[in-house]
Amino acid sequence: MKLQNDLLLRAARGEATQRPPVWLMRQAGRILAEYRAVRREAGSFINLVTNPELAAEVTIQPVDILGVDAAIIFSDILVIPEAMGLPYEMVEQRGPNFPEVIRKASDLSRLRTADPHRDLSYVLDAIKITKSRLNGRVPLIGFAGAPFTIFCYMTEGRGSKTFSEAKKILYSDPELAHQLIGMITDSTIAYLKAQIAAGADLVQVFDSWAGILSPQQYETYALPYLRRICEAITEVPVTIFAKGAFFAREAIGRLPCSVVGLDWNMDIAESKALIPGKTLQGNLDPCVLYASYEQIRRETKNMLTAYGAHPFIANLGHGVYPDTDPDKVRCFIDTVKEHAAMLH
Repeated sequence: MKLQNDLLLRAARGEATQRPPVWLMRQAGRILAEYRAVRREAGSFINLVTNPELAAEVTIQPVDILGVDAAIIFSDILVIPEAMGLPYEMVEQRGPNFPEVIRKASDLSRLRTADPHRDLSYVLDAIKITKSRLNGRVPLIGFAGAPFTIFCYMTEGRGSKTFSEAKKILYSDPELAHQLIGMITDSTIAYLKAQIAAGADLVQVFDSWAGILSPQQYETYALPYLRRICEAITEVPVTIFAKGAFFAREAIGRLPCSVVGLDWNMDIAESKALIPGKTLQGNLDPCVLYASYEQIRRETKNMLTAYGAHPFIANLGHGVYPDTDPDKVRCFIDTVKEHAAMLH
């Protein structure tokens, strides 16, 4: 089916577009009252993720309500550990928790390489339903967590400021680290390929905890596995977003991906110089959306001006925060669209 709005795909491929596409990480979520209503109906976050009908509904909400140029399938990066045999729970106000963790080589025997058609069919079904209901209006983005980020959760057992348990393994048992990250990578490649076969037009890999590594560790425990993913996914454009890894931008730019995501700590001019041949994505600070409408417009225009003619996708430097006013989000989106119109 031909897309009515293919701005995102053209920008991802580095082609000229009449304006930059705009979408937001975590756009399908708590900022929308409509999402909260469906979440109540589901009863829990995990019920919502695993119900294809409801996941499709909240995926499409921001397209209808906010006017974004892409939908991103509503799911969670932690479905991969669960599919590998390490289930998680989502604790209200505290985030994810793994009752069991991987800390030694013998723990690996509890894991398997995920089979997306057996273990993650609910995500694939949600993608198919979403594609059908979008009816070609905008592209659909699929996603997964980066192998190192998933490794962090599987070894630490929960979110952390330092991920010291995870990093301890890098020093004390590097062989275990590589084995586990390799298994995660195999599972992730199969999962992303299944998402694409189900209808995802582009995929994004979220390396949320990349910033806790030293540059040398990133070269050892993150980049080789990201490269394997990028080399395996040839069907659609791939975006790599490594939050906090400002030191790795140049290296990520050398991967065979189409788009490099920037967080708000990564200067746009510097990033354009470091990554000349790639489309960039980002990088407005999500906290700007707490400001006045006038300031949101000003900060957004500054970001657009900084990108200039370099191919880019307008987004935030991380996910939109849950207590953000949807009208402020709409102000950001509209400013991107209006600013581009003024330039032509």
